[in-house]
Amino acid sequence: MTAPAPGADGPSPRPHTAQHYSVAPAPASPEGYVVPGMPGAPVAGYDPVAPAARTAPRRRTAAAVALAVLAMLLGGLAYGCAPLRAADSLGWLAIAQAGVVALPLGRLGGRNRLLPPLGALLAAGALLLGQLAEHLRLVDSDGPGPRGLLHDALAGWRADLRPLDAAFYAIALIGGFLLTRRTADRS
Repeated sequence: MTAPAPGADGPSPRPHTAQHYSVAPAPASPEGYVVPGMPGAPVAGYDPVAPAARTAPRRRTAAAVALAVLAMLLGGLAYGCAPLRAADSLGWLAIAQAGVVALPLGRLGGRNRLLPPLGALLAAGALLLGQLAEHLRLVDSDGPGPRGLLHDALAGWRADLRPLDAAFYAIALIGGFLLTRRTADRS
């Protein structure tokens, strides 16, 4: 039994064998083509295909910091002026304040390595501002003026500090750092 010749009755079921040349085959590239990175003069008329220009998103660090400070102020005031403030349950909203601060920092600021620590500090600042705003609401407004109001609010805040507040500040610091970094990775 003999195998059919290629092309006579269709393709041969046998695998193709290696072809050996005594002289190297002609290159498949056009004449005068120089592979990038190889020595040689550039070919006339050669127009390299530009790699797809990946447009990096434009980072606006100053705008990100300004919006984060605004978010810190608004978040702190909202936290301090919450009408249904329970003793311990609202403290866990420190992670929400960290998220509110981290969102503009990460999205607008990008992967700047100085923004996550700034996000941590601003989140803790929002928590502090919220606690001070709460004590300002509780202070009697018949005091000796704005300086006396602030002094009384600070004294009330110091007297009201508990060990659990340290945990809330730690949550705000860690949450601000991590959420700023994560929102920057997703942009």
